[in-house]
Amino acid sequence: QILEMAHTVNAYPMSNYTIGSKNDQQSKDSAVQARLSRMEEQYEREGQRRTVEGVLLVHQHKHPHVLLLQMQAGSFFKLPGGKIKPGESEIEGLKRKLASKMAPEGPDGPDGPVEQPAWEVGELLSTWWRPNFEQHMYPYLPVHVTKPKECRKIYLVHLPENCTFAISNHYKLVAVPLYELYENQARYGASLASIPLLLARLQAVCV
Repeated sequence: QILEMAHTVNAYPMSNYTIGSKNDQQSKDSAVQARLSRMEEQYEREGQRRTVEGVLLVHQHKHPHVLLLQMQAGSFFKLPGGKIKPGESEIEGLKRKLASKMAPEGPDGPDGPVEQPAWEVGELLSTWWRPNFEQHMYPYLPVHVTKPKECRKIYLVHLPENCTFAISNHYKLVAVPLYELYENQARYGASLASIPLLLARLQAVCV
Protein backbone atom coordinates (compact mmCIF):
# COMPACT_ATOMS: atom_id res chain seq x y z
CA GLN A 1 0.00 0.00 0.00
CA ILE A 2 1.35 3.42 -0.99
CA LEU A 3 0.65 6.19 1.47
CA GLU A 4 0.46 9.65 -0.02
CA MET A 5 0.73 12.73 2.11
CA ALA A 6 -1.33 15.61 0.78
CA HIS A 7 0.65 18.85 0.63
CA THR A 8 -1.48 21.84 -0.26
CA VAL A 9 -0.88 25.54 -0.33
CA ASN A 10 -3.66 28.11 -0.51
CA ALA A 11 -3.28 30.91 -3.03
CA TYR A 12 -5.59 33.86 -2.46
CA PRO A 13 -6.47 36.54 -5.05
CA MET A 14 -3.88 39.23 -5.57
CA SER A 15 -6.69 41.74 -5.08
CA ASN A 16 -6.92 40.65 -1.42
CA TYR A 17 -3.61 42.34 -0.65
CA THR A 18 -2.92 46.02 -0.14
CA ILE A 19 0.46 47.17 -1.43
CA GLY A 20 2.05 50.30 -0.06
CA SER A 21 5.58 51.68 -0.03
CA LYS A 22 8.12 52.71 2.56
CA ASN A 23 11.35 54.66 2.58
CA ASP A 24 14.11 52.13 2.91
CA GLN A 25 17.85 52.28 3.08
CA GLN A 26 19.63 52.72 -0.24
CA SER A 27 20.26 49.54 -2.17
CA LYS A 28 23.72 48.29 -1.18
CA ASP A 29 24.71 47.40 -4.72
CA SER A 30 24.16 49.32 -7.92
CA ALA A 31 25.13 46.36 -10.11
CA VAL A 32 25.69 42.61 -9.94
CA GLN A 33 29.47 42.96 -9.99
CA ALA A 34 29.35 45.34 -7.03
CA ARG A 35 27.30 42.76 -5.12
CA LEU A 36 29.80 39.99 -5.89
CA SER A 37 32.69 42.21 -4.78
CA ARG A 38 30.92 42.97 -1.50
CA MET A 39 30.23 39.27 -1.06
CA GLU A 40 33.93 38.49 -1.44
CA GLU A 41 34.85 41.06 1.22
CA GLN A 42 32.26 39.59 3.60
CA TYR A 43 33.54 36.07 2.95
CA GLU A 44 37.02 37.08 4.09
CA ARG A 45 35.55 38.29 7.39
CA GLU A 46 32.69 35.86 8.04
CA GLY A 47 33.12 32.78 5.87
CA GLN A 48 30.33 31.18 3.86
CA ARG A 49 27.32 33.41 3.22
CA ARG A 50 23.96 31.94 4.35
CA THR A 51 20.85 33.31 2.67
CA VAL A 52 17.16 32.44 2.75
CA GLU A 53 14.33 33.38 0.42
CA GLY A 54 10.57 32.84 0.40
CA VAL A 55 8.13 31.73 -2.31
CA LEU A 56 4.84 33.58 -1.69
CA LEU A 57 1.89 32.50 -3.84
CA VAL A 58 -1.20 34.42 -4.90
CA HIS A 59 -3.54 33.85 -7.81
CA GLN A 60 -5.00 35.82 -10.67
CA HIS A 61 -7.76 34.32 -12.81
CA LYS A 62 -7.36 31.05 -10.85
CA HIS A 63 -3.73 30.60 -11.93
CA PRO A 64 -0.94 30.66 -9.29
CA HIS A 65 1.48 33.57 -9.39
CA VAL A 66 4.74 34.05 -7.46
CA LEU A 67 5.43 37.38 -5.77
CA LEU A 68 8.79 38.82 -6.84
CA LEU A 69 10.64 42.03 -6.09
CA GLN A 70 11.71 43.90 -9.21
CA MET A 71 14.21 46.72 -9.05
CA GLN A 72 12.62 49.98 -10.14
CA ALA A 73 15.59 50.73 -12.39
CA GLY A 74 16.13 47.63 -14.50
CA SER A 75 14.86 44.13 -15.13
CA PHE A 76 16.36 42.37 -12.10
CA PHE A 77 13.92 40.10 -10.22
CA LYS A 78 14.38 38.32 -6.91
CA LEU A 79 12.47 36.51 -4.20
CA PRO A 80 12.09 38.35 -0.88
CA GLY A 81 14.73 37.32 1.63
CA GLY A 82 18.40 37.87 2.24
CA LYS A 83 21.43 37.13 4.39
CA ILE A 84 20.90 35.68 7.85
CA LYS A 85 22.97 36.60 10.87
CA PRO A 86 25.54 34.33 12.55
CA GLY A 87 23.72 32.09 15.03
CA GLU A 88 20.31 32.96 13.60
CA SER A 89 18.09 30.06 12.49
CA GLU A 90 16.90 29.94 8.89
CA ILE A 91 13.24 30.35 9.91
CA GLU A 92 13.97 33.30 12.21
CA GLY A 93 16.18 34.87 9.57
CA LEU A 94 13.59 34.49 6.83
CA LYS A 95 10.84 36.01 8.99
CA ARG A 96 13.12 38.94 9.80
CA LYS A 97 14.05 39.52 6.15
CA LEU A 98 10.42 39.22 4.99
CA ALA A 99 9.43 41.81 7.57
CA SER A 100 12.28 44.07 6.49
CA LYS A 101 11.46 43.78 2.79
CA MET A 102 7.67 43.63 2.83
CA ALA A 103 6.03 44.52 6.16
CA PRO A 104 4.60 47.95 7.00
CA GLU A 105 6.37 50.17 9.50
CA GLY A 106 4.98 50.14 13.01
CA PRO A 107 3.72 53.17 14.96
CA ASP A 108 7.28 54.03 16.01
CA GLY A 109 8.36 54.57 12.40
CA PRO A 110 11.32 53.08 10.53
CA ASP A 111 13.41 52.64 13.72
CA GLY A 112 10.72 50.70 15.57
CA PRO A 113 9.31 47.18 15.17
CA VAL A 114 7.36 46.43 12.00
CA GLU A 115 3.80 45.17 11.76
CA GLN A 116 4.61 41.67 10.60
CA PRO A 117 1.80 39.93 8.67
CA ALA A 118 0.68 36.49 9.83
CA TRP A 119 2.70 34.59 7.27
CA GLU A 120 3.93 31.10 8.06
CA VAL A 121 7.22 29.66 6.85
CA GLY A 122 6.58 26.20 5.42
CA GLU A 123 8.73 23.53 3.88
CA LEU A 124 12.14 23.82 2.31
CA LEU A 125 11.79 23.77 -1.48
CA SER A 126 15.41 23.83 -2.65
CA THR A 127 19.03 24.52 -1.74
CA TRP A 128 21.38 26.38 -4.08
CA TRP A 129 25.16 26.73 -3.91
CA ARG A 130 27.52 29.41 -5.17
CA PRO A 131 30.95 27.78 -5.75
CA ASN A 132 32.80 31.02 -6.55
CA PHE A 133 32.26 34.76 -6.56
CA GLU A 134 30.32 34.54 -9.80
CA GLN A 135 26.69 34.94 -10.74
CA HIS A 136 26.02 31.23 -11.34
CA MET A 137 24.48 29.09 -8.62
CA TYR A 138 23.68 25.37 -8.72
CA PRO A 139 21.03 23.14 -7.07
CA TYR A 140 23.84 20.80 -5.99
CA LEU A 141 27.35 21.23 -4.66
CA PRO A 142 29.84 20.53 -7.47
CA VAL A 143 32.15 17.66 -6.51
CA HIS A 144 35.36 19.69 -6.82
CA VAL A 145 34.13 22.49 -4.53
CA THR A 146 35.21 22.24 -0.89
CA LYS A 147 34.59 25.84 0.19
CA PRO A 148 31.38 27.15 -1.39
CA LYS A 149 30.93 30.88 -1.04
CA GLU A 150 27.17 30.89 -0.47
CA CYS A 151 24.39 28.52 0.49
CA ARG A 152 20.91 29.76 -0.40
CA LYS A 153 17.75 28.02 0.80
CA ILE A 154 14.30 28.68 -0.63
CA TYR A 155 11.24 28.07 1.54
CA LEU A 156 7.53 28.04 0.81
CA VAL A 157 5.75 30.80 2.74
CA HIS A 158 2.01 30.54 3.43
CA LEU A 159 0.25 33.90 3.21
CA PRO A 160 -2.84 34.88 5.20
CA GLU A 161 -6.06 35.49 3.28
CA ASN A 162 -5.37 39.22 3.28
CA CYS A 163 -2.73 41.59 4.61
CA THR A 164 -0.86 44.77 3.79
CA PHE A 165 2.58 44.84 2.23
CA ALA A 166 4.95 47.81 2.27
CA ILE A 167 7.70 47.63 -0.31
CA SER A 168 10.91 49.64 -0.40
CA ASN A 169 10.72 52.46 -2.91
CA HIS A 170 13.71 50.90 -4.68
CA TYR A 171 11.56 47.93 -5.69
CA LYS A 172 8.10 47.13 -6.94
CA LEU A 173 6.15 44.00 -6.06
CA VAL A 174 5.08 41.98 -9.10
CA ALA A 175 3.03 38.79 -9.41
CA VAL A 176 4.50 36.51 -12.07
CA PRO A 177 2.47 33.52 -13.35
CA LEU A 178 4.02 30.06 -13.19
CA TYR A 179 3.83 29.66 -16.97
CA GLU A 180 5.93 32.82 -17.36
CA LEU A 181 8.60 31.58 -14.95
CA TYR A 182 8.82 28.00 -16.21
CA GLU A 183 12.18 27.37 -17.90
CA ASN A 184 12.57 31.11 -18.54
CA GLN A 185 16.16 31.31 -17.32
CA ALA A 186 17.06 34.03 -19.78
CA ARG A 187 14.76 36.51 -18.02
CA TYR A 188 14.59 35.25 -14.43
CA GLY A 189 17.66 33.08 -13.84
CA ALA A 190 17.88 29.40 -13.01
CA SER A 191 16.52 29.40 -9.45
CA LEU A 192 13.38 31.42 -10.26
CA ALA A 193 12.75 29.46 -13.46
CA SER A 194 12.79 26.23 -11.42
CA ILE A 195 10.00 27.29 -9.04
CA PRO A 196 7.09 25.86 -11.09
CA LEU A 197 8.82 22.47 -11.08
CA LEU A 198 9.46 22.66 -7.32
CA LEU A 199 5.77 23.41 -6.74
CA ALA A 200 4.57 20.58 -9.00
CA ARG A 201 4.48 18.10 -6.10
CA LEU A 202 2.17 20.42 -4.15
CA GLN A 203 -1.48 21.12 -4.75
CA ALA A 204 -2.00 24.86 -5.14
CA VAL A 205 -5.58 25.66 -4.18
CA CYS A 206 -6.77 28.93 -5.70
CA VAL A 207 -9.25 30.05 -3.04
